[in-house]
Amino acid sequence: MTGGFWLSDRAWAAIEPLLPRNQPGARRVDDRRVISGIIHVLQAGCRWQDCPPCYSLSMTIFNLFSIYICRCLRSTLFRICCSPVRSNSYHPHFLHI
Repeated sequence: MTGGFWLSDRAWAAIEPLLPRNQPGARRVDDRRVISGIIHVLQAGCRWQDCPPCYSLSMTIFNLFSIYICRCLRSTLFRICCSPVRSNSYHPHFLHI
């Protein structure tokens, strides 16, 4: 793995425990390689389809980026919706339970 962006061992050690394990579906790809590809695209500002193949297929990189973003957004929204309303914090009226 030369050239481009690659996650350091330290960064990977922090990220790896957060990834899903034993999920049904297609065979797992190398998560470290794909996440490095996601970061490469975001840093370079290139199109997903222009991501170098050394990271994985561009469609795989885009799909996993979409899945990770969706999970993050979902958990953030759940946390906001279920948190108590504080007068000093932003809590939109449509989120009040």
